[in-house]
Amino acid sequence: MSGFISTTPAERDAMLSRIGVSTIDQLFEDLPAEHYRPDLDLPPGLSELETWQLLRKLSETNLDLERHPNFLGAGAYRHFVPAAIGHLISRGEFLTSYTPYQPEVSQGTLQAVYEWQSIVCALTGMDISNASVYDAGTGTGEAARMACALTRRRRVLVLDTVNPRYREVLATYASGPDIDVETVPAFTARPDGTLGRVTDFSSKIDSSVACMIIQQPNFLGWMEQVEGLSDALSSVGAILVVIADPVSLGVIRPPGAYGAGIVVGEGKWTGGPVDFGGPLVGMFACRKDFVRQMPGRIVGSTIDGDGRKGYVLTLATREQHIRREKATSNICTAEALIALATTIYFCHLGPVGLREVAEQSIQKAHYLASRISQVPGYTVQSTAPWLYEFPIHCPKPAAQVNEALLAAGIIGGYDLGLEDPALAHSLLLCCTEVTPRSDIDRLVDVLGSL
Repeated sequence: MSGFISTTPAERDAMLSRIGVSTIDQLFEDLPAEHYRPDLDLPPGLSELETWQLLRKLSETNLDLERHPNFLGAGAYRHFVPAAIGHLISRGEFLTSYTPYQPEVSQGTLQAVYEWQSIVCALTGMDISNASVYDAGTGTGEAARMACALTRRRRVLVLDTVNPRYREVLATYASGPDIDVETVPAFTARPDGTLGRVTDFSSKIDSSVACMIIQQPNFLGWMEQVEGLSDALSSVGAILVVIADPVSLGVIRPPGAYGAGIVVGEGKWTGGPVDFGGPLVGMFACRKDFVRQMPGRIVGSTIDGDGRKGYVLTLATREQHIRREKATSNICTAEALIALATTIYFCHLGPVGLREVAEQSIQKAHYLASRISQVPGYTVQSTAPWLYEFPIHCPKPAAQVNEALLAAGIIGGYDLGLEDPALAHSLLLCCTEVTPRSDIDRLVDVLGSL
């Protein structure tokens, strides 16, 4: 407990006396002098109170999302989090949320995970969901590995409009089992720095492909052309993997409706704040006939010997969690607490509430786009239908635009030049239901003054 409750000088003296030394220095005198209390360039130590005051002062210099206009999305989105979520997940029953092996004493936790799975299936239009994976990035890697196991192939296609961070995780996943990941161009950077769209991927699809991974809406906020894609893949025995945004599923067709075999997605933004990017919770769902290759844990509903409904871990042997050489995946746990928060969010809003969140986000983003299109030098790059995130072309490098916005106290968009130097003048902007019109108008005014 000494790591949490400080010892008093008298207690330290008593311990030193008990072991036969009089000072801390004497206790460590056998250590070489150059390694014991080396001369470090550090300020004097602070008390707990002084540390708290310093950290509070430093935090007030941050451009936090609560006090400053924010138009940054690119995979992390701020939505309103109802107070009910924090209240309910703080209940003692949920504080230890590691999915247990002893169902007879863990029915509450297991039922919460079962409800999460049911909601993920309802959102995505898929047959079965697991108890969650770590995030959408690991979900993408797991989906590729799963597709390769199902098809006994080693070639994975991924559109370059998939979030670059997800593609980085996918590359890491693929490096171990020697999976060949091929990036397929789905957009073009024109000589003038504007964006074009590619919709025909048929030339890339053949009998060597295990799966194609797309994101809907994609990283640029655009809707991918999905009609006929699943048919083209299934005709050669390949699988369509879709990375879905749960809020968008309040207004667009679920991936199951256009032939997806595996669906992953990031659920955190519907149940909690951005939190510097974590902790997250990955949705993972698939068709029923793929379930034996699904990673992670699955909670099932059953009836006990007395006819009472109960919940258990199912369809996965214990070897999957303790013997790596026998496992279909090395993910053997779940982000159960974050999944619970997201579950409460969806139950709290319901289908009508989720649709309203999506519609408000769309309306505000399109209002922003209409205002920006009237500012000389700026162009909205809407070469495809989009929802609440979109790229614009700026008269100056996006990095300079963001610096000017930051100086005005506004958190700007994502500089697409970070991904491709040809897009140095492109800025990815986002609105959600929490973006007020006054912030939009302020952003437009600053852009017009640059």
